[in-house]
Amino acid sequence: MVLGRSVIPMHQLLRMGCGAVIELDSRQDDAVLILANDRPVAKGEIEIHRDKIAFSVVELINTNKKT
Repeated sequence: MVLGRSVIPMHQLLRMGCGAVIELDSRQDDAVLILANDRPVAKGEIEIHRDKIAFSVVELINTNKKT
């Protein structure tokens, strides 16, 4: 699942410790991309209920390629 993206220099990434936060370029209500074998198969939404995080599939992506 792709929640967002971020570009971080390697030296900064190596200095991060447990509990470090990486800011992504997306918001909580943005759609997420669901991948299988590195290929997009669906789009979904993040759901937060108390201390649990889940997602729901809102759209399947047609993966059949006609050649």
